[in-house]
Amino acid sequence: MAEVVLYHHAQGLTGGMKAFAEELRRAGHTVHTPDLYEGHTYATLEEGIGYARDTGFGTIMERGVEAAQRLPEQVVYAGFSLGVMPAQRLTQTRTGAVGGLFYDACLPVEEFGSWPDGVPAQVHGMDQDPFFTEEGGDLDAARALAAAVDTVELFLYPGKEHLFADSSLPGYDEPAAKLLLQRTLDFLPRVAR
Repeated sequence: MAEVVLYHHAQGLTGGMKAFAEELRRAGHTVHTPDLYEGHTYATLEEGIGYARDTGFGTIMERGVEAAQRLPEQVVYAGFSLGVMPAQRLTQTRTGAVGGLFYDACLPVEEFGSWPDGVPAQVHGMDQDPFFTEEGGDLDAARALAAAVDTVELFLYPGKEHLFADSSLPGYDEPAAKLLLQRTLDFLPRVAR
């Protein structure tokens, strides 16, 4: 089975993030959930983004990179929204990365150099989520990545919710979240080493 490093979103390591990790564990995978917020969680996305801004987005990313250094190289890097920053960076730059799972966000590949040969990934997001489709250009980056790399898949779900797969948040969309989880579970055995 696969070994996964799962980075939380801007509201912190919420109950929904822990539940998602537990679903992967129930399927037999080893899942690490570094807490980039040092125990803080936030009721709203705005509050969580405020914490990340005050702490420094670079600091948050470095916490994620540092957490991975203590783990084996051959892992899958997964992240929700803010957590995609360290997940995508490590997928692209850490020797031995076997896959990437990017939920609710995707950065332009050029942010971290180039895409590593043969490394598969999935990008998941809602087709009307303004954070994903408009503000940061995440959808454009995901489309460009999927078009350029045949081992990268892009999955769009109908709806406008950000963080729709976190069962502890009001924007949780159960049908879309179940499909996202199933696609994740289909992906992981293909990259397990």
